[in-house]
Amino acid sequence: MSTMPPPFAVPRTLETSSPLHAPAPHESGLKHASGEALYVDDLPSPPGTLVGHIIASPHAHARLVRQEAARARALPGVHAVLFAEDIPGENDIGPVLHDEPLLADGEVHCVGQAVALVLAESAALCRQAARLVELEYEVLPALLSIREAVAADAFLSEPHTIRRGEPEAALATAPVRIEGECMTGAQDHFYLETQAALAVLEEDGALRIWSSTQHPSEVQAKVAEVMGLGRHQVVVEVPRMGGGFGGKETQAAPFAALAALGATRTRRPVKVWLNRDQDMAQTGKRHPFWARYEAGFSEEGLLLGLKAELVSDGGWSNDLSRAILDRALFHMDNAYFLANVQVTGRVARTNFPSNTAFRGFGGPQGMYVVEEVLNRAAERLGMDPAELRRRNFYREAPAHRTHYEQPVEGNRLPRIHAELMASSEYTRRRAEIDQYNASSRWTKRGIGYQPVKFGISFTTSFLNQAGAFAVIYADGSVQLNHGGTEMGQGLHTKMRAVCAHELGVSLERVRVMNTATDKVPNTSATAASSGSDLNGQAVKAACETLRERLRPIAARLLQVERGEAEALAFASGQVFHPERPQRSVSFTEVTQAAYLAQVSLSATGYYRTPDISYDRVAGRGRPFHYFAFGAAVVEVEVSSLTGEHRVRRVDILHDVGNSLIPSIDRGQVEGGFVQGLGWLTCEEVLFDEKGRLLTHSPDTYKIPALGDVPKDFQVALLEKAPQEDTIHGSKAVGEPPFMLAIGAVTALRHAIAAFAPPRAEVHLASPATPEAILRAVEAARATPR
Repeated sequence: MSTMPPPFAVPRTLETSSPLHAPAPHESGLKHASGEALYVDDLPSPPGTLVGHIIASPHAHARLVRQEAARARALPGVHAVLFAEDIPGENDIGPVLHDEPLLADGEVHCVGQAVALVLAESAALCRQAARLVELEYEVLPALLSIREAVAADAFLSEPHTIRRGEPEAALATAPVRIEGECMTGAQDHFYLETQAALAVLEEDGALRIWSSTQHPSEVQAKVAEVMGLGRHQVVVEVPRMGGGFGGKETQAAPFAALAALGATRTRRPVKVWLNRDQDMAQTGKRHPFWARYEAGFSEEGLLLGLKAELVSDGGWSNDLSRAILDRALFHMDNAYFLANVQVTGRVARTNFPSNTAFRGFGGPQGMYVVEEVLNRAAERLGMDPAELRRRNFYREAPAHRTHYEQPVEGNRLPRIHAELMASSEYTRRRAEIDQYNASSRWTKRGIGYQPVKFGISFTTSFLNQAGAFAVIYADGSVQLNHGGTEMGQGLHTKMRAVCAHELGVSLERVRVMNTATDKVPNTSATAASSGSDLNGQAVKAACETLRERLRPIAARLLQVERGEAEALAFASGQVFHPERPQRSVSFTEVTQAAYLAQVSLSATGYYRTPDISYDRVAGRGRPFHYFAFGAAVVEVEVSSLTGEHRVRRVDILHDVGNSLIPSIDRGQVEGGFVQGLGWLTCEEVLFDEKGRLLTHSPDTYKIPALGDVPKDFQVALLEKAPQEDTIHGSKAVGEPPFMLAIGAVTALRHAIAAFAPPRAEVHLASPATPEAILRAVEAARATPR
């Protein structure tokens, strides 16, 4: 007979604590640093594992006229060479539209498109066999720029227009008119862990796949379609990712599907892993955008009217391009009220790898356009760009709505502006910079203020849902499963803290399990900055269910009245009545008693974001649950001799609501800003005239290094700013800080303008590489005085 420990602890004052809203280390930080962390390629390979090697198209556009693999298949150690006709199900891995074959079928549309899969006992043998595969192509004309695609009327989408007011009339009567065009470039995700998948064939033709993916349910779905299976026959597990940034939202699926195809055909485990050059050449990037605009301002700097046309480079297939374009249009306003506006967007079809999700998901490209317009207006008017931006801020709802008619509720732009301008000493520093520039011939300095308003939710409404599965063992320890994936951003750290808080146990008693489709089904991607929002609410719901099941058990052990059971608190590993904390029972005692009483100790949780909708035809709706706000002040120094620049100081004040884990959120703000700085200043993606990627490795593609991070980097999280109707008052943080880096462009323009006469407009290309800056400086010097 089992005996239970006494229900009452030694009388004392119980100190309760929660891991929420307090700094904490990343739950895998030490494992990352020590090498203990296991990624897909670190998992022990099952016996007999084969290597899958992709033979990719060498042409941007061509017809495949002959394929022969007899010599390759005859090579000892080669187990198969597979083509499109070897696929048992659908030859398609398009995430939205069925327009992207897994293996090329008759025609190739970009350099790097998968044509065949070699399966052999080593990578070296795969490469040897690939050289023996005979492929003949008839080269066809290719479209290798947005302008070429527009001229050829080659598009992947119909126009999407959002309109409000009378922009034509506003433009016609505006005292100050500005028109022009601008271009933002691509950006490689450059995650530390490249694309990888391991597939193992199980009984009855089922498949278990370990994939480096942000979207395990989509990988499960696409593998099932390719293999002609039900989704119940496919389990996808994600141990962790060494970075994702959107590049593993959809584009992990083809590599998992190829591994599954290989495993099924050879009946051996198969791993498909890309080296850095292959990954950069075969996967899509951030969408380049080209924009044309007309804007009208008052002499006081108010934006009276704006018309803009945006065209994105989707690559050769749709992927997520339409949704990315939509978000660009949604964020054309950024922090500013547009009374009279028309913005139209369309996705161009080119012969490049299909471009895909990237941190910000089109938001940065849309914001860049309106910020370009405001910078030009400030230069034309001789006004401080920070003041011009302030004058155009949204006011509190219901007075101001976005151009798609969503109220801007909880507007923190004015508060952030006032606090950051004071803490950064912006006014004093700008005056000092102007004095420095007047006496410095070869180097100039600049300062810029950048606000951000960013909508949080998937704009594809049905994706705003999440699930969780929590298990308590009789000893009081907990296993937590949720649908989000860990890619270094600290999601598991936050979910562990939410679980520990709800159950009142220590973090050490909670283990977050690998994300897997057989534990939590039908999940959305960990994307759109919504990982904590969605999964946090689902985890909370599962834990609340378990806590309520345990409450009567705890009441019996504490010998409290039935009516008092609802008031029992779960905290610090104890259960007690708040008015009598000296009398408590341990969480472990409660779970042991629950087990003996035959009470279920596992529960699921589910959450869906309320009140999200958008009418794409009307251009009206509420696509976002709420807005995140932030601002940055950026100071730079430019050399007119080399075009090089350095960031001298950055001050950021960012709104994360009531942060779940402030130390994690601060890291996201810092990392997001630096990654945005890379997109805008040094990460230049270049192709040759045949559509071949030139910047395909770290020696040709420059991401920000430690020396590019400002030594004076001051980041603060907005205090006393809880958000209603979110997980414990927190706000999303993954994407919004990325766009704060646009402030570096304003700062660079300020510095470059110091080489020109007053009120001269600066012509600075993006990314602002040393070459681009040098050209802008020379143009500034050549401006007539």
